[in-house]
Amino acid sequence: MLDACAELVDEVGYEGLTTTLLAERAEVAIGSVYQFFPDKRAIVQALTLRTMESYLQRLDERFSSADLTHWWDGVDAAIDEYISMHRTVPGFRTLHFGDVVDLHLLDEQRDNNGVIADQLARVLTERFGLAGVPDLRFHLEVAVEAADSLIKLAFRRTTEGDERVLIEAKALIREYLHRQVDARTEAVQQG
Repeated sequence: MLDACAELVDEVGYEGLTTTLLAERAEVAIGSVYQFFPDKRAIVQALTLRTMESYLQRLDERFSSADLTHWWDGVDAAIDEYISMHRTVPGFRTLHFGDVVDLHLLDEQRDNNGVIADQLARVLTERFGLAGVPDLRFHLEVAVEAADSLIKLAFRRTTEGDERVLIEAKALIREYLHRQVDARTEAVQQG
């Protein structure tokens, strides 16, 4: 059902998605849909959670198999995976991490990009030892918001993502995080 949901979201958008359409596409009885999901929001929430788990798994694979020598390589990998998912994962270009449905789809207390920033902070801290960076989570949340907006712009411009916008997005995020992470870390070490 989640695969059918992803396909339909790409075709008709979130607003056009109905449980009836989903049942037809998944070739199940409408009662089967309601047996697992009370409404289309719950279906999309389950799809979004699956997508986030996939994103984090992709990052873990990149972090464990790639030759990442600097924390920026991890940020770069996170951006690359986000772009790749826009290009390859059904439903992702429309839903992203659920912001189309609800800014708190992933967590009632934090907005969706905040959840992603938390996960990114966890992974970067584990892999690159950034635990001592002042306000790391805050700076990652700002970076995630900026990257998310610019990547959405790139994919509104062309279906494969306007490469010029994607290059600028990476440069902007890299410069911002360099100023906030590297410069502050150096200042803490010197002071």
